[in-house]
Amino acid sequence: MKTRWLMALISCIVGFAQASAQTPQSPSNVPDITGAWERARDPSIPAPPQPPLKPQFLKEYQAKMQAIREANAKGQPIAERVVSCLPEGMPGMMSGPFPVEILQSKGQVTIIQEAYTQVRRILLDRQQKPIDDLEPGFYGHSVGRWEGGALVADTVGIREDVTYQNVPHSKDMHIKERFTLGSNGILRDEITIEDPAILEKPWTFTLGYRRMSDYQLLEYICEDNREYADDKGIQQIRIPSSTR
Repeated sequence: MKTRWLMALISCIVGFAQASAQTPQSPSNVPDITGAWERARDPSIPAPPQPPLKPQFLKEYQAKMQAIREANAKGQPIAERVVSCLPEGMPGMMSGPFPVEILQSKGQVTIIQEAYTQVRRILLDRQQKPIDDLEPGFYGHSVGRWEGGALVADTVGIREDVTYQNVPHSKDMHIKERFTLGSNGILRDEITIEDPAILEKPWTFTLGYRRMSDYQLLEYICEDNREYADDKGIQQIRIPSSTR
């Protein structure tokens, strides 16, 4: 009887150990980053470098930026994507002036940008899918994992017409992020863009965020934009006729 009880106990212990090995365990030092955050300056974060574009793309980029500056000086700004109520996509949604909300849940970290109600999901402990198997989108396909107290994410599958600061990219671009919460309360998102077809080397810059206690994201719907692009691509404003 005692032998049978001992064997049953051993079987339970072995079964528990096998179940624990099969179930991913969350690191005990994972920070709580759930909540609303606003962009914040941190003196320890360096100024973002210029995109290290290859010569043929750098020339086009510089010409485009010069055209934008000249149009702004004339008071005739070139219409951007937001004029058509299109969201910024990745990684632009991470650098917007509006707050973001982060939600931590089992197997996923969800990031919501107040502007245009943009939503991206970082799937935890998953393998990244081959780029050619993905339908390109505004936010791509993000997978991540916790490395100690840092959330590391990789995003692929961004539409080629979704650009950040007018920098072109290929379909094979990878956006790698490392989120860390500093002792000063600043959440840092170190972003590295890898795209050997377009860039001479990886382009790395860091964004900072400060927690917003008790803030709830507002509804932001772009349904009747008063701005539009005319036939020359210049941004114009619709002025409604006054009613009498």
